[in-house]
Amino acid sequence: MITYYKNLNPEVKNYFKILSPTFPSWLEEYIATKEMQRIGKTSMSCGMDYSPYFNLKYWFSNLDHSVGVALILWHFTHDKKQALAGLFHDIATPTFKHCIDFMNGDSEHQESTEERTTAMIQNSKEIMMLLDRDHIALDEICNYKIYPIADNDIPKLSSDRFEYTFSSGLTFFRVWELDKIAKIYNDVIILKNEQGIEELGFKHKEIVEEYIHIISKLWPAWINDKARMVMQFFADICKSMVIAGYLSVDDFYQCSEKEIIEKILYESDAYLSESFKKFQNVSSVYRNLSPLENKYCVNVKSKSRYIIPLVQTETGPKRINQISPQAACEITKYLEQTKKNPYYTYFDFDFQPYQEKKILQKRK
Repeated sequence: MITYYKNLNPEVKNYFKILSPTFPSWLEEYIATKEMQRIGKTSMSCGMDYSPYFNLKYWFSNLDHSVGVALILWHFTHDKKQALAGLFHDIATPTFKHCIDFMNGDSEHQESTEERTTAMIQNSKEIMMLLDRDHIALDEICNYKIYPIADNDIPKLSSDRFEYTFSSGLTFFRVWELDKIAKIYNDVIILKNEQGIEELGFKHKEIVEEYIHIISKLWPAWINDKARMVMQFFADICKSMVIAGYLSVDDFYQCSEKEIIEKILYESDAYLSESFKKFQNVSSVYRNLSPLENKYCVNVKSKSRYIIPLVQTETGPKRINQISPQAACEITKYLEQTKKNPYYTYFDFDFQPYQEKKILQKRK
């Protein structure tokens, strides 16, 4: 057995045992590949590990998330192809994860970096040898969207959405303990949705109501002022590093988060380095109805993530908001919060991200 599983945080190891009581040994070799180990150096927090606002319980990497998705798929399908598609779904994730989507101007959909997935798998000799050995074709595992249990559109429940909701509520915001996760997870079955397509759902209405009540506390935390500001700051500091020539876009797919931060602090110019140090020491986020000068001030919308699960009833599967006024109220309350935000948010220091024209003029 490789060191990945043996070296897991004890709580994460117990969490994985809930997702799949037996850890499939065949998965270990795929996890050990260089490309998968790379994303073990990227946090699921999208930069929040490096901000004083958040008190994250412990490091939870993009690799941990990907393994969790694979375990959910293996538990419900026992299909290697689906499990591997889940394992590889974030293989092309860059440093700081969705912050780079923000950098690319894709803050609302957060899909701009997915196009590298097939190439990364195809260019890995290790992965391709394993796939060939297991008689699995590239096109069967390079796009997990072909498997509805793995991924589907919001607000449906998928393995990917299920996992990051569990782990975020466990490691980032602590809205539940392992026993609660087990209670919820053990009620899940595969149902047919409105389109006749398979989708993860629940056996009991009461369990779904409890699940919605808890995760409705998570949804606003993912898009609040602090989260959006941290992600946009990382987007702007990283883009400035690229514009100034200190980093290339490829560096976000090759370097660890620690290496990128060291480059910002010690291998860039004084302005970018000092701006990042100020970010590391800010204690508050502020709001204003109009943009402010001499402040790092932005107005940016983030992706709205929420779930309206299916639940089995005597007349067939129904969405929980169709049969539960309580759940419907909590879902509606969240959706009201996601409407256009008129406020600008800002840090109490000045940072003006580099623009291409300004840098060219500066170099002349």
